[in-house]
Amino acid sequence: MRIGLLLSLAWADYRTEARLSICAVLALTAVITPLLVLFGLKFGLVSTLTERLENDPAVREVITLGGGRFSAKEIAQLALRDDVAFALPRTRQIAATADLSTAASGQALTVEMIPTASGDPLLASAPLPAGDEQILLTQSAAEKLGVKAGDRLGARFGRRQDGQAESRQLSVTVLAVLPLATFNRDALFAPLSLLEAAEDYRDGRAVPRLDWPGREPAEPGSRVYPGLRLYAANLDGVESLRQHFNASGQEVSTQAQTIAQVRSLSHNLNLVFWIISGLAVAGAFAAIVASTLAAVERKRRALAVLRLLGFPTAALVAFLVLLALYSGVFSLGLAWLLYGLAQVGLNALFESAAGEFVCRLLPVHYLIALLATLACSILAAALGGWRAAQIEASEGLRDV
Repeated sequence: MRIGLLLSLAWADYRTEARLSICAVLALTAVITPLLVLFGLKFGLVSTLTERLENDPAVREVITLGGGRFSAKEIAQLALRDDVAFALPRTRQIAATADLSTAASGQALTVEMIPTASGDPLLASAPLPAGDEQILLTQSAAEKLGVKAGDRLGARFGRRQDGQAESRQLSVTVLAVLPLATFNRDALFAPLSLLEAAEDYRDGRAVPRLDWPGREPAEPGSRVYPGLRLYAANLDGVESLRQHFNASGQEVSTQAQTIAQVRSLSHNLNLVFWIISGLAVAGAFAAIVASTLAAVERKRRALAVLRLLGFPTAALVAFLVLLALYSGVFSLGLAWLLYGLAQVGLNALFESAAGEFVCRLLPVHYLIALLATLACSILAAALGGWRAAQIEASEGLRDV
């Protein structure tokens, strides 16, 4: 089959009926553009909300409730799970406090102590304390104390021993000040060893490495932790960890409801999009079929002459399909241009954080739109071209 000849004939015919061709392009563009914008909004909105949840450690945090009993071995095994991003023991909250003061003011501020270690989701870009003498301070606590990174503080730990109030002080360096977005309460982040030392001292035990007096320290490995800092590796991990703890009888608090709401929104938007898309595609399909049938009636004599010249039925149908493809390609190109303008306008109108988009399409979405448009054009034109198959070569003799 002379494909080159067929392409040139179809293109010449398409240009000859320029007004009708432009109308066909504009009609398809009116269908494709809203679908691109709608899908861009759906994908951009849902992906942005999902990324926010994924990047927010608080959403992936699993908080144990009640008096738990976890050994260091159990927590280490938990940290090896695929759905766990970070797991670290926590000492008793009543013992995890410290009174911070500066040499200049002498005024103390009671803060909570939070254990941290490598891989802490809250401290993704912050330096990690290398020992008990280094801490990370939250912004609210730093502002109240009037300190900054590099300053030294006194951390006092008190207890009552045999009815007498006792305390020990440790000089610590503020390694960094954490922004409010990381943690908005008065707190310090320190190695777990410092929290264990504070708990042992308040329980009346000695802490030899810090020269804090008391009775004999507990046996290594015998410590039982009432809770832990636990973060899931992803949003799906939140639910799997909740089920894991429920199976063992440990009650936990999670953000599962928030995650479910976003996924429900995604599901509902998908449903709305596909309903609207189905109606729009059905209308476009019917329009292409009708356009092809009208083209056959207008070109009936020309098609009969082509058959008389030796063009088979398949070639006549292919001729009509090519006309539809030209309209589909031009329509999609114009729709992409209009979508690009709408995308810029919508993202500027609903300006969000850097890297976030209210309306967004990926390269793969453009490819899918191209393939879907071509497939719809080919199928609709082929179905509409059945009339061309009924044209007899004898009809062309009347015009010879």
